[in-house]
Amino acid sequence: MTFREQTEIFEKDFLCDYGCKSTDIKITMRTRPEEKCPYRTDFQRDRDRIIHSKAFRRLKHKTQVFLSPEGDHYRTRLTHTLEVSQIARTISRCMRLNEDLTEAIALGHDLGHAPFGHCGEAVLNEICPHGFKHYLQSVRTAEIIEGLNLTFAVKNGIECHTNRVADTPEGNIVRLADTIAYINHDIEDSIRAGLLNESDLPTECTDILGHSKSERISTLVSSVIENGYILIDFKPEVRKAHDKLKDFMFENVYLNPITKQENGKAEFLIKKLYYHFLFKPRMLPDEYRLITKNEGIERAVCDYIAGMTDKYAIDLYSEIFIPKSWK
Repeated sequence: MTFREQTEIFEKDFLCDYGCKSTDIKITMRTRPEEKCPYRTDFQRDRDRIIHSKAFRRLKHKTQVFLSPEGDHYRTRLTHTLEVSQIARTISRCMRLNEDLTEAIALGHDLGHAPFGHCGEAVLNEICPHGFKHYLQSVRTAEIIEGLNLTFAVKNGIECHTNRVADTPEGNIVRLADTIAYINHDIEDSIRAGLLNESDLPTECTDILGHSKSERISTLVSSVIENGYILIDFKPEVRKAHDKLKDFMFENVYLNPITKQENGKAEFLIKKLYYHFLFKPRMLPDEYRLITKNEGIERAVCDYIAGMTDKYAIDLYSEIFIPKSWK
């Protein structure tokens, strides 16, 4: 018996009836069939492939909320991803669901995020004929660009992490962990940036959720666990407080003119790069020229720009459009 087979037996004995088993042929199906690993389950292999991908490494230089913040402690897309993974794994473990599947979905959920955060996503959605949604691009990045050949359950969880019900409870846990993480770490970053004080938060929310980041996360995590398997969500009172706090963050942080003051520059930069490569496809890297042949120039340019880090996009713009000193 291989170590993987021992793990699969452990899953059957330990996981609850709702937990996804890595022996389930339907949810572990891959686009290209593969031999099983003797040591790791299919979901463990997916997790490892995501961590070792180039797209995952690039997340450390992609904006979360604040564009080009000064300071070492502001979140990036990578630190956000790690916080989502930790929260999702805690919930999954306590509910005796498949922690490996949960972790793989969480680590891959933002692989396709554009540079400059949701500002970059919005401008690509505006100018690309096929539109742009980061959750769909995350699946595309994993499968088409990185060639990771992930299982159905992991791809489904990534695709559904923003606004859809996933086919697995583990996928739905990641969707909740994402909002738990970003609302609370964005509050902390906003206080550090001077946009908020803790006392500014609505008392009808903090009286229920807690008066610190730690308390709020604990309340939200506990609420999901205690609400059970039938409807994976917060308890009604906690859901109401969570939604009010989310509305508060959109009004006071995400749509705040101070937060968005650099957005116009980012939008201009992305548009300039997009149309530059659209009309000069020969300047695309080789792997994206191959996409041009198979799926068209618009798709290839969108993939190229979506994969850029903030710094790479800025440096590339400078190289193409800014005159250099005469040597």
